[in-house]
Amino acid sequence: MHPTEIIELMIIGIVMVSIVIIAIFLKGRWRKVGWLLALVIFVAYCIFFVSRPFWIDAKIDKKVELLCLYLEEHYPDEEWTISTVPHRKDGFKHLNPYFIDVVFESEPEVTYKYWVESKDEISQKGYSTNNDLEELKHLEEKN
Repeated sequence: MHPTEIIELMIIGIVMVSIVIIAIFLKGRWRKVGWLLALVIFVAYCIFFVSRPFWIDAKIDKKVELLCLYLEEHYPDEEWTISTVPHRKDGFKHLNPYFIDVVFESEPEVTYKYWVESKDEISQKGYSTNNDLEELKHLEEKN
């Protein structure tokens, strides 16, 4: 479990326990309102916790589509392979799933990292390689 998830669980747990303790001291209808509020918060968090990976996947798919259009526009004669972080698998939770890796066929030893905000805001944030390359063919100048 990622530390962020642990913090989220702790915050929700504290809020839930606080509401339940307050509800215990209330009388009649207000006690039922307290229990109902605790139940609604619990169900909402469960829905959020279950649906978040699907939401991230949908956002990544949209960003990959935008990046493909960008690459086709800027590198029309090139072929490339796009990969993303498998954020649902163990060992990858510490990585940002929104960085998209691109490997061009003409430069297979270099992986370029792209960040996509919107159709008009796509930027190359870095690259990685094991070789000492003097000149990178697809390195974009930072503005």
